[in-house]
Amino acid sequence: MFIIPVLDCLAVGLTRGAADQYLAVLGYLLVFPVIWLSATKHRSGAITAILATLLSAVLPPIILGTGFTKADFVRIVLLPVILATIALTVYAVYNVLCLQRRLLGKQQTEVQELLRASEEREHLLGTVMDTVSVGVCALDAQGRTILTTAAPAAAPVPAAPATSLAEASKWGRVEGDGHVFLTIDGAEHPVGQYPGVSNDEALAYFARKYDDVVAQVVLLEQRVSSKAPSTDMQKTVTHLRGQLAERNMVGDLRSAEARLDKLAAEIGELEKTEKAEHDAVRASELAAREAIVSEAEQISGQDPAQTQWKTSSARMNELFETWKTAQKSGVRLGRSNEDALWKRFRAARTVFDRHRRAYFSQLDSNNSAAKTAKEKLIAEAEALSTSTDWGFAAGEYRRLMDQWKASPRASRKDDDALWARFRAAQDAFFTARQAANDEIDQEYAANLTVKEALLAEANTILPVKDLAAAKKALQSVRDRWEEAGKVPRADMGRVEAGLRKVEDAVRHAEEEQWQRSNPERKARTNSALSQLESAIAGLQEDLAKAEKTGDQRKIKAAQEALEARQAWLDQIQRSASELS
Repeated sequence: MFIIPVLDCLAVGLTRGAADQYLAVLGYLLVFPVIWLSATKHRSGAITAILATLLSAVLPPIILGTGFTKADFVRIVLLPVILATIALTVYAVYNVLCLQRRLLGKQQTEVQELLRASEEREHLLGTVMDTVSVGVCALDAQGRTILTTAAPAAAPVPAAPATSLAEASKWGRVEGDGHVFLTIDGAEHPVGQYPGVSNDEALAYFARKYDDVVAQVVLLEQRVSSKAPSTDMQKTVTHLRGQLAERNMVGDLRSAEARLDKLAAEIGELEKTEKAEHDAVRASELAAREAIVSEAEQISGQDPAQTQWKTSSARMNELFETWKTAQKSGVRLGRSNEDALWKRFRAARTVFDRHRRAYFSQLDSNNSAAKTAKEKLIAEAEALSTSTDWGFAAGEYRRLMDQWKASPRASRKDDDALWARFRAAQDAFFTARQAANDEIDQEYAANLTVKEALLAEANTILPVKDLAAAKKALQSVRDRWEEAGKVPRADMGRVEAGLRKVEDAVRHAEEEQWQRSNPERKARTNSALSQLESAIAGLQEDLAKAEKTGDQRKIKAAQEALEARQAWLDQIQRSASELS
C-alpha cells in the first residue's frame, strides 16, 4: 500500500526538479502522499513518508544530472522537516481517532450486552412469577415496594391417567423375542425391543413412555386454561409432536395428536390476546412518553421574556425524572420509537437550556447597564448632598428622581442597595436644608407676631361700609406689613391668605361701587325705561280700543302684553334706583 504514494513523491520531486523555479509550487503536492502514508496505525507509515519526502528532494538532482546548489541544500533540509512535522501530526491525529473509535465500539458492545442480559433476566423473572403459586412482594433498601404479584387462584391439576395393559394391548402387541409393535390406522409400526422380560412388562414399558407424553400434554392444557404466558408453548407443542412422530411408544397417538392440534389453536388465540394486551400497554406507554415530550416541547417553545424560569425549570426536571423512570421500568417501545421520542425530548431540553442561558445572560447585561446608570445618578446625588444652594439642589434632586424612576431596574438585591445609597444622599441634603430652615424660622418668629397683629387690625375693616376709609386703613396695614419682614415658612401661607381675604373684600366693594356709578349703564337703563313706558302707553290704548269693541281675544292679548311690559318696567326701575 506504500508503493503508490512513494512513487507520487518521487514523481512530484522529479517534475519540480525538471521545471526548476517555474513550477516550484509543485512541492506543495507532497502533502497529499505524506498524509496518505501517515494515516495508518503503524509507525512505519510515518517513517516511510519522511523518507519519501527526503528522496523527493535528493534524487531529482542526481537523476537529472543538475547537481546540487545552495538552494538545493536548503530545500533538502527544510522541506523534509516541514513534511515530517505534517506526517507526525497526521499519524498522531489518526491514531487518536482510531483509539476513540475503538473505545466507542467497546462501550457500545458493553451496553448491548448489558441490555441483552437485562432482557434475559426480565424474561426469567416473568417466567418465575408466572410459575410460582404464591404472591410475591419485593422491597428496596428504603422499604418501598418495587414488585408485587398476586397469588394465583389454586386450581387442581388433573393427573394423567396411567394406560392399563388392556388399553395398551388395543394399540400394540409383543412378539416372543421382546419386539413391540404399534398399531395406527390398521398398520403396524415397530416401536422397539425390551428383551429379558415378560410380554406384559415390555408392553407396559412402552406404554409408560406414552403416559409421559400425555402428562406433558395435560400440563400444557392446564397452562393454556389458566392463561399463563404463552412463551415457548408452541415450541412445547412442536417438541411433543416430534416425540409422537418417532413412534417409540404404545398408546392412542391419534388422540394425543388431536389434543395437540387443539392446543396449537388455543395457544394461537392466547398469543393474539397477549399481543393485543401488550399492544394496549405499549400504546398507553407510548402516549405517556408522547405526553412527556409534548409538554417539554411546549415549555421550551414559550416566549423567553414571558417564561417563569423557576417553575419551568422545576417542571422540566420532573419530566426528565419521569422519563428516566419510564425508560428504566416501563414497557419497551421499540428502538425506532424510543430513539425518535428521545431525540425530540433532548432537543426540547436543549432549546430550553439555550433560552434560559440566553435570557439570564441578557438579564445580567441589563442589570449591569441599569446598575451603571443608577450609580451615575447616585454619584450626582451624593455630590449635591453637601450643597447649600437649596433651591437649585432641590430642583436637581427632582430631576434625578425622575431619571431614577425612568431607569430600568437592576436585580432586586442590587436595586435595593442602590436605592438605599440614593435615598441616603437625598436625606442628607433635605435634613441639612430643614435644619437651615428651622434656624431661619426662629429668626422670623418675632415677625410673625407683628404680622398676626396687623392681620387682626385688617380684619376690623370687614365688612366694608365706608370704601374710602377701608382703602386707607388697608394701605396703612400693607405699608407696615412689608416693613415687618418674612415669617416662618410654615405660617407664611396662613398669614398671606388672611391678608388676601381682606384685600379681596375691599376690591369687591370698589367694583360694586363702580358698577353703580357707571354712566354707560345708567344711559342704557334710562333708554330702556323710555322704551318700556312708550310701549306700555301704546298697549293701554290698544286695550281701551278692544274694550270698546268688546273683542275678548284682543282684550286678553292686550292685558297679557301690558302685564309683561309693566313687570319689566318695575324691574328696571328698581335697578335704576340702586344705581342712583
